[in-house]
Amino acid sequence: MLQEYTAKKTTHRQHAHARRRGQPLRYAFVLHRLSGLLLVIFLPMHFWVLSLAVSDADRLALFLEMTHNPVVKLAETVLVGLLAVHFFGGMRLMAFEWFGWPAYQKTAAAAVLSVAVFIAMLFLFRTL
Repeated sequence: MLQEYTAKKTTHRQHAHARRRGQPLRYAFVLHRLSGLLLVIFLPMHFWVLSLAVSDADRLALFLEMTHNPVVKLAETVLVGLLAVHFFGGMRLMAFEWFGWPAYQKTAAAAVLSVAVFIAMLFLFRTL
């Protein structure tokens, strides 16, 4: 009886460890889906603004004046970061689908996030 209890407890501990170990990949999954959703919301607005260049140049000029606001610059930086996260996260997933699922998935997810933040910061410093 004691051996069965010990075996169950060990199995539970191993399961809890495996759940914690996969947590960064769960965050990568959620971040990839969230960035995709936010980009889907943004893109129609972006195309509408681009259409103003053809249909109403005065409204486009007014809209472009708004982009000098620091809050808008910060929002653009977040958008570039989301785009980088989504792009590199998708590339990471495609590489794993084509070449298998190696043990360094968490490292690759962290690298994706690091590159995305770096690109967003480059964009921010370029716009300031």
